[in-house]
Amino acid sequence: MPTARLTDGTAVDVTTRGDGPAVLLPVRTAPLDGPQAEAVRAWGADPDLGRTLADRVADAGFRVVTADLEAHLAAHPRPGTLTPEGLAADVLAVADAAGAERFAYYGYSWLALAGLQLALRTDRLTGLAMGGYPPLDGPYEAMLAVTRAAHRLALAQRDAPRAAPTTAPEPGDWDAVEMTQTPEQTEQYVTLYESLAGFDDAASLGLGLPRLVVVGADDDISYGPGWGDVEVVIAGAVVRRRAELEAAGWSVEVLPGKDHMTTMQADAVLPVLLPWLAGHVRAEARRRR
Repeated sequence: MPTARLTDGTAVDVTTRGDGPAVLLPVRTAPLDGPQAEAVRAWGADPDLGRTLADRVADAGFRVVTADLEAHLAAHPRPGTLTPEGLAADVLAVADAAGAERFAYYGYSWLALAGLQLALRTDRLTGLAMGGYPPLDGPYEAMLAVTRAAHRLALAQRDAPRAAPTTAPEPGDWDAVEMTQTPEQTEQYVTLYESLAGFDDAASLGLGLPRLVVVGADDDISYGPGWGDVEVVIAGAVVRRRAELEAAGWSVEVLPGKDHMTTMQADAVLPVLLPWLAGHVRAEARRRR
């Protein structure tokens, strides 16, 4: 299995499957079971999501490159050094390890944000698909507030540990979530959003490559008092700027009845992602030969 050497000097495993134009997915494809898998399901997520996405995209005629960047950052946090430039370089290192000179990229939530930063820094992309994060009017200020709150909670939990809750929180009930991340893990995301302060995401309108954004119509997240009463507007931003995005060449999909957790699931995103890859990324790959 190849490994990619990242900007902090650590190495992450890289997997490939399928044949055809390359598509990079920053997801976990290794099996997850036991208490970890049950905890993921309790939060309304799918522990096998990454593997399902990778398999289905490969079955559709693409060479899929995967690396679990999120888990890697949990194991090797970068407080003070997790920057957009570093993230972009890390993704390129993953592509290099797989021998993918040109590739499309799909990421969800903050990994979609990472994809936008990548697209602004390289000409190697054949397509950019963003899920669960708006390319225009992104919630950078709100997410900085949320990550700072998460960091404060992690510090408090470290200094005065509380007993684990006896019942699992309802999906989306952020005030009931028990903080399990370390201060180092949370601080790295503070660093990321601090680095993006002042970023003008109008630059997303000028990208000259196939672009897709897919969000759930109900994907605006309200954080309660423990998180500073922050509103993270995702769907609202896409709907508000939809005409402008489409005029600039973005394909825009807003999924009725879906929120942040349900939009990321394979049965929601693949019916959008697979036709877009076939219709846009495959054509782009042929054009650039």
